[in-house]
Amino acid sequence: MSSDDNPSVALTPARPSPPERPPRALGPLDALDAATFLRWAAVARSSFAARRAEIDSLNVFPVPDGDTGTNLYLTLDGALDSARTALERAIPAGSVSLPSLEAMCREMSRAMLLTARGNSGVILSQLFRGMAEHVLQTGQPALDGAGLAGALERADQLAWRAVTEPKEGTILSVSRATASATQALVQADAAVALGDIVQVAATAAVTALERTPSQLPVLARAGVVDAGGAGYVLFIEALQRVVLRHPPAPEDDPLLRRTGWSTPVLASRPLADPSDGEGGGPAYEVMYLLSDSDDARVAGLRSRLAALGDSLLVVGAEGTWNVHVHVDDPGAAIEAGIEAGRPYRVVVTHFGEQISHAHTADPGALAVVACAAGEGIAEVFRAAGATVVMSGPGKRASAGQVLDAIRATRAGQVLVLPNDGDTELAAQAAARVATDASIQVRVVRSRTAVQGVAALAVFDDQVRLDDNAEAMTEAAAATRHGAVTIARKQALTSAGICHVGDVLGVFMGDFTIIGSDLYEVAGQVVERLLGEDSELLTVISGDGAPADLASAVVAAARIRRRDLEVTVINGLQPLYPLLLGVE
Repeated sequence: MSSDDNPSVALTPARPSPPERPPRALGPLDALDAATFLRWAAVARSSFAARRAEIDSLNVFPVPDGDTGTNLYLTLDGALDSARTALERAIPAGSVSLPSLEAMCREMSRAMLLTARGNSGVILSQLFRGMAEHVLQTGQPALDGAGLAGALERADQLAWRAVTEPKEGTILSVSRATASATQALVQADAAVALGDIVQVAATAAVTALERTPSQLPVLARAGVVDAGGAGYVLFIEALQRVVLRHPPAPEDDPLLRRTGWSTPVLASRPLADPSDGEGGGPAYEVMYLLSDSDDARVAGLRSRLAALGDSLLVVGAEGTWNVHVHVDDPGAAIEAGIEAGRPYRVVVTHFGEQISHAHTADPGALAVVACAAGEGIAEVFRAAGATVVMSGPGKRASAGQVLDAIRATRAGQVLVLPNDGDTELAAQAAARVATDASIQVRVVRSRTAVQGVAALAVFDDQVRLDDNAEAMTEAAAATRHGAVTIARKQALTSAGICHVGDVLGVFMGDFTIIGSDLYEVAGQVVERLLGEDSELLTVISGDGAPADLASAVVAAARIRRRDLEVTVINGLQPLYPLLLGVE
């Protein structure tokens, strides 16, 4: 069971495979439309995921906090998931077409502002916002060569404007060089092809990145290129791959370090040199979102924060601003935000703690992170000692949220229970990032809440990580699961066509029962779940479920199996009045 709202088309008649034909070579795209824009974002996210650890290792400016690659990945990962969800809700029922490029850009820009992490994430959000503004201003349904060059130029302008004290040798230099090169090509040929534009953009970005050590002494001493600039190169190379329809190249192998990004001999040299004015910076990073404000008050906030610290970014749109600053007094930075409006999602990071996190976490400690769709389920997991991430249909946790929970355990070994098929990929992505930071993580394949309850029941903090993972996986797999829900749209299911308002019974993730009575369908699901070997029935009632539904199901089950052990949980999960599990 891994659907946001209920079934879509579930069955497709088998057809004989057509005879194999040699693949036809495809030329470059002529224009960047909504579908290819979305593909570009997805390919960029994959590139950030593959290279985040390497980019983290380059990170020495403005502080050697080692998280630029991770922040770029988590920013784009969260925004892409959020934007997709919002756009899917906006598509009329039954439509198979994508939103317009304008809608896609607007939603990605909004989502990026809210998910931006760290200095690099905020700048990346402004690059997206600049492209979105260009699309909105020109009203183009797709970007041709000149259109893409204009979008890159607008993106560069907003990125530079966002930084209070911009510096050469950073992502801004790489962005400016790329925008300038593409504009020069358009000036020479207004009808320049999109493929030519992306080729020039990629070459200019790589060349500009190679120059960054000569522009920032701290990079030259460390023997590395700028981390943010490296991220920008990946961003443009993802676009190049989409437009030219190229498969990944050998140098994209994450096991191979990129040539020219770092020089190990130079990297052993000291990083800090007071004469450069780049050592001993502020001790804290403060980030928050700000609402209930206006341009005048935000301008005052920017001035106050500039006096308090550096690496200041205050960017916003549609009444929401993202604030980022490095300071020695985080309280003062937050107080300034309170005076300017309403700060929320406040995150304060001490750089010293961030850098040494992997060493301060107890390598022998063992913890569990569990995802929960409802507050009632969450309380059950918390009572068992798990750190909870709220995640359910319509509000599934991002990889960043799961990663935050993993880190919050302060344990060197963590087991993650996604408890939902659609959250499993986010959990796996978070596990890979955490593993790069020397935290051992195992993701237990729990596809439903009842499987998560069964898995957590066999957790033993005195047993090795891998042994726990094996036992919990076996417990989850041994739990037959079902559910009852209400159809919110017409769809084809394994039981036939359902209509809005039909009661649907789910057995082992498949919609196999269509009925009209909630109690009757629930009884049929339990009947299918119970077997001669059944020992424990878990019933989790959802938000808005009839008060007597769970007890009615239990009574019906005990007619068949009087010795059946039963656990009833008021889970308060959305969309599913009942979740059922049998061990």
